[in-house]
Amino acid sequence: MPEARRPDLAAMIAPLIRALMAAELPVLERHGLSMWGYSVLLGLGKEPVYTQAALAKAIGADKTRIIGVLDELQQRGLIRREPDPADRRVNLVSVTQAGRSLRDRTQRDIQEQEDRLLAQLPPADRRAFLRSLQTLSELVGEQAQ
Repeated sequence: MPEARRPDLAAMIAPLIRALMAAELPVLERHGLSMWGYSVLLGLGKEPVYTQAALAKAIGADKTRIIGVLDELQQRGLIRREPDPADRRVNLVSVTQAGRSLRDRTQRDIQEQEDRLLAQLPPADRRAFLRSLQTLSELVGEQAQ
């Protein structure tokens, strides 16, 4: 008996991603963040300090494209950029306490919305989905490095 066909992963995930991003936009706007600004603040949660180039790579952004985002976040006191003592041509980027606080509040609000969507799944399915998604995300992240 032939195996039942399923849609491609991208065909299933893409509409979900679009819906999640559309749901995030009002939350980001309420917190005064762009999608890239939020990505920078999330990216700075993984390591205490990044070079601008390493941060751009970590969040999947072009290093020249995020300069304006970094300028805006720095003007708002959400990140710090300082010359690298080992190489003054390189800027080191770190998140401030205000940036951590804003990132955490924004993430909490976004995840509350996600929880409403996830609540439509039975608890065991929800746990399995989140565990599988995290595993696949980590595998893809490792392959990208």
